[in-house]
Amino acid sequence: MEKEDLVAIANTEMPFGKYQGRALIDLPEPYLLWFARQGEFPAGRLGELMSITLAIKIEGLEGLIKPLKRK
Repeated sequence: MEKEDLVAIANTEMPFGKYQGRALIDLPEPYLLWFARQGEFPAGRLGELMSITLAIKIEGLEGLIKPLKRK
């Protein structure tokens, strides 16, 4: 996990779906778990960031990410 990943998780908005427009760190854990249970996060960088976001939420580390938000 790199610092640039953490900044991206804090500031990248979900581009589609029910939570479109929300920062990845603000996505509900059950939503991220749904993707994990399906066995597939979206392809590319978005999927990588969503997977890391889930790990952060499972470990209860959201407090480390929220100060990195630009908004």
